[in-house]
Amino acid sequence: MMRKSARHKGTKTQRQKVRRSEGYNVTGGRIRRLPRLKFDERGLIPTVVQDYKTGEVLMVAYMNRESLKITIKEGRTCFYSRSRKVLWRKGETSGNIQKVKSIWYDCDKDTLLVKVDQRGVACHTGNRSCFYRRLV
Repeated sequence: MMRKSARHKGTKTQRQKVRRSEGYNVTGGRIRRLPRLKFDERGLIPTVVQDYKTGEVLMVAYMNRESLKITIKEGRTCFYSRSRKVLWRKGETSGNIQKVKSIWYDCDKDTLLVKVDQRGVACHTGNRSCFYRRLV
């Protein structure tokens, strides 16, 4: 008899432990486990924000540990402003909020991908995405 899948070795419990160690789950705002992410020397990590339905890249910003925890807890994006050196919640003045659907991190653990339900526009210029100008 053939095994179902060679990549799923080990017991169900062992597989669950591996999955849990690779990331974290957000359930009702509770942080279960944060991975060892690689923040830069300023304590920041680049964060790509993407529409969860269309895959459109909406913006890129930076998070620190505190803004990431706030994002997970509140279910809305919170970033760190490098120029003003303060936390800012997307849409706190414009009303164009981003409801978080999922948060991913890359293979090097040094970049985040946040998939969101964008309410309104993402760009301060009034465009849906910050990437509205084509170079080539």
